[in-house]
Amino acid sequence: MSDGALDRLHSRLLALVPFLPLCLLVSPCHGQSRDVLCSNGSGKFEAEFHTGVKLRVGAARNAEGKLATRACEAVLSWDKRETVVGSEPSQLDVDVFGADLDLGVPVVAFQVKKSDTECCMSYQIYSLAKPVRLLRAITGGNFFSASDKDLDGRIEVWTTDAAAVDGFENLVPGELDFAPTIVLRFERNRLIDVSSEFRSYFDQEIAKLRAEIDSQDLRDFKNSDGRLAITGSLSAQQLHRLRGVKIKVLEVVWSYLYSGREPEAWRKLVEMWPASDVERIRAAILNMHAHGIHAQVDGTSSGGFPSRKKRAQVFDTIGRSEANKSEVTRPQPILLRRPAPEPPEQGLAESEMLLDLLIDSAGKVRSVEPAGNTKSPDTDLIKAAMEWTFVPACKNGRAVASRFRLAVSAKR
Repeated sequence: MSDGALDRLHSRLLALVPFLPLCLLVSPCHGQSRDVLCSNGSGKFEAEFHTGVKLRVGAARNAEGKLATRACEAVLSWDKRETVVGSEPSQLDVDVFGADLDLGVPVVAFQVKKSDTECCMSYQIYSLAKPVRLLRAITGGNFFSASDKDLDGRIEVWTTDAAAVDGFENLVPGELDFAPTIVLRFERNRLIDVSSEFRSYFDQEIAKLRAEIDSQDLRDFKNSDGRLAITGSLSAQQLHRLRGVKIKVLEVVWSYLYSGREPEAWRKLVEMWPASDVERIRAAILNMHAHGIHAQVDGTSSGGFPSRKKRAQVFDTIGRSEANKSEVTRPQPILLRRPAPEPPEQGLAESEMLLDLLIDSAGKVRSVEPAGNTKSPDTDLIKAAMEWTFVPACKNGRAVASRFRLAVSAKR
């Protein structure tokens, strides 16, 4: 792609994307863990890729072209043609726009949730080359996030096997600390489970869970029948306590299983589960795993990977000179949100703050640091910035990692 074309792409994105250099969308709910671009018809986003494919996300429209209520839609349009993503879902999010997931073309990936009552989302990946087409769909996670966490130049899709564990052992997702994590990566159009390459992540979760299990509670659980059915033999308080232990033991076991360490998973199961119930629960876990997201992959990584990974090149878009300003287009925001300031911090809402962001080639923030002479950084803002999503920087028509400076405030 020529420098002129890159500049035109930058100009189009700057005009269409809701770029907020001085203002953030404020979320009033401090407890909300994940934001989506459009929820129940609220929220919008527009962008155009250099191929001429346009994207519009917002409230769904009915047959008369009027806005529908409490429903979202995404429309991809090109050459007087268009494709509508989803069927008026309650939630719709753009996870990546213009990234290279090793599917042969740059893509846009959506998270789609049909209704608020459903546990899970589908991940729908469309090409940004003409004609637009659906390349792959993955279902069953309660969220999906494509990122290059270790900055080795390869993008993985992180998700959870939420649908598989929904109702498992009569548990609901809200009771769990987390559903089993799965890490996926496309390799030459094949979807590979590469969770075993990120064992350090799973080990941190295992260590945290083990530290939270009281030794006496574990002994009491091992002396139970494992099923913990509601009977007169256990009080409501005892049942609640043992159910909490059971959940953490399950989470330890499937953390080993999902990270490619099946023998260790069964050793921990024998160590921590009532002996009379081990075979039953082992068979149930295997069945759950086999019918979850793992059933949708084309292969599984053996866990072997180089001890020294290649580092992705990170391009600087902060200190660009006029001479090289067209070399790399800057990242453009997709979704920037932060919690509303607490009353003692209200003064921060009127001030401006410079943030230096490291953004990977999937448009995810890998690090945030205050820039300039900021003496009292807004810690809530910095924490929230780690969840922001961007159209990644672009060099020669390809998404790249970059350093980016953004001036923000908490003003509405």
